[in-house]
Amino acid sequence: MAGKNEIGGRKRKMSILIKNVSILFFDSEEELSFSEGDVFVKGDIIESVGKKLDVEADVVIDGRDKVALPGFVNAHTHAAMALFRGYADDLPLDIWLNEKIWPVEAKLTPEDVYWGVKLALLEMIKGGITAYGDMYFFMDEEAEAVTEAGIRASLSVGLIAVAGDPSQKLREAEHFVSRWNGEAEGRITAMFGPHAPYTCPPGFLKEVVSAAKQYGVGIHTHLAETKKEVEDIYKLYGKSPVEVYEEAGVLDLHVLAAHCVHMTSRDMEILKNHGVFVVHNPQSNLKLGSGIAPVPEMLKKGIPVALGTDGAASNNNLDIFEEMRTAALLHKGVNLNPTLVTASEALKMATIWGAEALGLKNVGKIEPGKKADIVLLDFNSPHLQPKIDHVAHIVYSAGSADVDTVIVDGKIIMKNGKVLTLDEEKIYQEVQKRTQRLISN
Repeated sequence: MAGKNEIGGRKRKMSILIKNVSILFFDSEEELSFSEGDVFVKGDIIESVGKKLDVEADVVIDGRDKVALPGFVNAHTHAAMALFRGYADDLPLDIWLNEKIWPVEAKLTPEDVYWGVKLALLEMIKGGITAYGDMYFFMDEEAEAVTEAGIRASLSVGLIAVAGDPSQKLREAEHFVSRWNGEAEGRITAMFGPHAPYTCPPGFLKEVVSAAKQYGVGIHTHLAETKKEVEDIYKLYGKSPVEVYEEAGVLDLHVLAAHCVHMTSRDMEILKNHGVFVVHNPQSNLKLGSGIAPVPEMLKKGIPVALGTDGAASNNNLDIFEEMRTAALLHKGVNLNPTLVTASEALKMATIWGAEALGLKNVGKIEPGKKADIVLLDFNSPHLQPKIDHVAHIVYSAGSADVDTVIVDGKIIMKNGKVLTLDEEKIYQEVQKRTQRLISN
């Protein structure tokens, strides 16, 4: 006899109806607006959006005093580095990496990465992030954690060719892509992750490009993050990091380029011409003293910009609300121009543009036919009143504590602020004992 959720031996698609909620819409020009209505989800797809939908659903959510958004996207992070939150603060990037982070990372085990990722996933889900882009190692363990948590992820094995056996590392990355791309019911996608032009020489980059073409996937990388990086690359190759990547063929693929802080006008033209997706990491760049990316110029040129937190060791949290607010305020202040990086642009950087940067073509909007990745914010709070401009409130006033419900792929993974797919206390216990071991001499 079939169970109550099965028909003819096949599992019936679960349905969710969100009633009387304020819904974020994108028009054909990607302008933002809000309208009251209902959202009906069947299986993993948004089936209909409208006013007073006459449908029955397995789960009905009262959306009064709530705002429905497409899930937030953290387009660049290193999730397992949540293990090192607060470990090596107030240092420049080269010292931070070479003298602190890389030595302690050498002690990591696959199980350490698994639990560090789980801590990051718990934090991101609580903050309304439904998809993220990551580059690290022991990525099989990260993929397992993603599968269990129910979140969406674009994962890359970090490739460093100036130490160890580059060919072996590339083979590991190829194995990961072939094993995990499209897994977890399509929630996991994969890219190749050459770390940066200063750790991956042009010859190796060309090998990575060839592999990415073979597997039909993109590239996730760091690019022009610090002034020192740019100077060193010019000394080595007589070109900017962007020009090195262009010559090696990297930019001919779908490219997710994190940071892009130190850019010339020519660099930005190259990025635009190749359709590169830039990931702005304002708080990490500020904390490490790396500089301020020329985001207003990029947006003016039509370069798509997403938002990322970077790892919790250099931020020190994975809060996309803070990144939105910083991105919107920072460029106004340093350029003495309050019209730069509007609230609308910041919100798009954290949603639809982030989804596009990860190559997620069916994610990022609340409309029929799209994947059901939806976040509900509770607007019944003093800092979100009066209800004048929802976009402004989300960017300038809201925070992770306002996230009430998180739906990914049509499944509720957080309800009333409680994550349903992860054991919070177990994660805290595992992370604490592992971090103590890692940072001890």
